[in-house]
Amino acid sequence: MDLNICIFEDSFSKNFHPLSYTRPVFDLRCGIMTLKEKIIYDLAPGQTFLFVRDYLKNDQKIKNKNQPVNEVPLNTPILFLNGRIVMDDSIKDALLDLDENQLLKCDDNVIAAKLTLKNPVNNLEELENLFGATNITGSQFKIDLAKYPWELVNRNGAEIVKDFKRITKNHLDFMNGQVYHGVNLVNDGNIFTGKGSKIKPGVVLDAEEGPIYIGEDVTIFPNAVIEGPCYIGRNSKIKVGAKIYENTSIGPVCKVGGEVEESIIHSYSNKQHDGFLGHAYLGSWVNLGADTNNSDLKNNYGNVKVFINDEQVDTSSTFVGLTMGDHSKSGINTMFNTGTVVGVSCNIYGGNFPPKYIPSFSWGGSDGFSTYKLEKSMEVAKKVMARRNVEFTNTDKELFEKIFQLTLNERSKRNY
Repeated sequence: MDLNICIFEDSFSKNFHPLSYTRPVFDLRCGIMTLKEKIIYDLAPGQTFLFVRDYLKNDQKIKNKNQPVNEVPLNTPILFLNGRIVMDDSIKDALLDLDENQLLKCDDNVIAAKLTLKNPVNNLEELENLFGATNITGSQFKIDLAKYPWELVNRNGAEIVKDFKRITKNHLDFMNGQVYHGVNLVNDGNIFTGKGSKIKPGVVLDAEEGPIYIGEDVTIFPNAVIEGPCYIGRNSKIKVGAKIYENTSIGPVCKVGGEVEESIIHSYSNKQHDGFLGHAYLGSWVNLGADTNNSDLKNNYGNVKVFINDEQVDTSSTFVGLTMGDHSKSGINTMFNTGTVVGVSCNIYGGNFPPKYIPSFSWGGSDGFSTYKLEKSMEVAKKVMARRNVEFTNTDKELFEKIFQLTLNERSKRNY
């Protein structure tokens, strides 16, 4: 019998704001794949169902035509999986060994449960209540469920290595793109280039410390240097003289230049010009202006503290850079302090450092902020997306409106 799975969000989704305002946690990238893609690849289910926060439901239905959203069938055994799982062989074996009405937990967090539903489940709260039913037997399993965005950044290099093995294990030919004369390949057996990609003269691809995966129709312009582990997604462009250091994931459909280190950049985002981006996580449709820089290390080498949902959290890490939500932008020469968080659809500009926490739909910089008007922000998003032949739909409009309302109190606290 085929294995049917349902990947669900739990209450920790708020810890990934602002990135998770616009997507389920399981659609966050770590390595080459998203968390959801790793689960599906490793378990090879017959059917995949998704269960998300209610306001994301319509958007997810459009993006997942073959994966029913918030509609779990009755009278059919389903393996329910926490979307914060970062798959590896040990958890894979434990998941496949689960029997009916068995549950795996890590401390108080549900990792997985195998259930047959007798009645419809309408929301995430009802789903979580099912896991506490008296007929379910639970056992503990030690796993590092992702809890915050910087944890995904810290794990990114190791996940690139794992995903590279997943994706290329059945490939006989790793060099499918055009590698021009004058390109320097270091450890070329650890480099994969997709069809239609072009690696221009003077480029250095250094895979000595980890693999480099370049997707289809990517262009690496002359004199760029890329160190592995690294992932460049399809249709992305790495600009002339770019320096892309280890543990970085970019794309698909991004334009990146300057210096990038140990960062994750989601689809349709641009950092075309000089400037440093380190230990950062950028959402989609982000644009960083020329000479935008972020700090990722405090001068006293202490742990970086980050604001999540307007509350400060000790990351227990000395390296944490910028986290920026979808559709946000920075002007030229913008400087972001260590551990800065910028919400969804912000426009940041001006001299000096802006605050370390900037709520969604903020307009301004170190000299002060006002609310980025909802209609204006959607008008800009529509223009930006049209440039990539992507339509701004009614569902996108509903998403913008919902996030604007969800973040209203954060802006009100700051009197704008």
